[in-house]
Amino acid sequence: MPALQLFFWAKKSGRQDTALHLVSQWKARKSVLCQTVICQEEALPNNIKVFFFFEKMADKTVDEGVWTGCAVMFLQSLFPGVDLLALYKDQQGKFIIFKVIKLTLRDSAGGLGGYEILKVHDAEPFLGVEVKFVDVAACQQFLESYSSGAVRQSLSQHACRLLTVPQDFTVETQLKAGPQNLDLCLDQLTVCLQHIHLSQPERLRDDEIDHLEQQLQSQALGPAPQPPTVTQEESAIPSNCFKFQNRVFEDRMLTPADVQSFSNGVGRQWKHVGRALGKSCRALKGPAIDNLAYEYEREGLYEQAYQLLSRFIQAEGREAKLSRLVRALEDSKLTSLAENILDMQPRE
Repeated sequence: MPALQLFFWAKKSGRQDTALHLVSQWKARKSVLCQTVICQEEALPNNIKVFFFFEKMADKTVDEGVWTGCAVMFLQSLFPGVDLLALYKDQQGKFIIFKVIKLTLRDSAGGLGGYEILKVHDAEPFLGVEVKFVDVAACQQFLESYSSGAVRQSLSQHACRLLTVPQDFTVETQLKAGPQNLDLCLDQLTVCLQHIHLSQPERLRDDEIDHLEQQLQSQALGPAPQPPTVTQEESAIPSNCFKFQNRVFEDRMLTPADVQSFSNGVGRQWKHVGRALGKSCRALKGPAIDNLAYEYEREGLYEQAYQLLSRFIQAEGREAKLSRLVRALEDSKLTSLAENILDMQPRE
């Protein structure tokens, strides 16, 4: 059961003598996000009535484990003639704006770790930046920087340098976690952290962000080395095919029959295959495999394996290809199961 919290207000001699200012201070110290569920009146001497309000944490809880949370920062230029949203929609301006945001987060969160940008989106007239935090220390440092104005200052400095705008360029910012406007409670750091913690991300990182991250990394590393020369035998494999045990197979999306064959044959090794798939699938990273094992423990190994591959197909869509499953099976030393799924016949 969630912990119950308590506050009160008093009513004396027919007129209200409230202690709500004490209540608000008490709630700020306790950092409670709650909803009233019980009101109980008790009579005390001297005609004082005390109303006890029992409150509990909102139903939205987060599993114990790695601290995560999500916040959205909204940006709008206050300088005439500079529209951040329009610049981001431009193919050339998109990377520059992303770099400004990335450098600002690095400055304000204490480095490149502890967070990731999930999506940058149109929130007319603002540019919305959805950030997932995976480290409470990084999130706290970001909030402190935001509260002090350092985030706006960093945004302006990097924009001036990369967009070649005047030094008096300024940015308006708003910060939200779900429906909560964090600008209204920046003086209560713990409350802001809890709002962010309760606002769990509802999406994986956008493909566009993946591309921008790779572009930024390539720029930092310099020109990429020349790829090795491809042999004639390798170049003969069509792009829509893959090679397994010196045979070429047509690649395709996974089918229900593939899922059934996998679920029937993988047994206790489904976790190993899941972790192999998780190397290139974000939906299967971190605690996802163990969560599936716990959630479907009663249903047995078949259902656990079935849900694993279903989660992979749901997350990857058209990229949930047969070649990726075969490669994961090969990495897990389950070549016989791969042969069964591919319906390979022994050579004469």
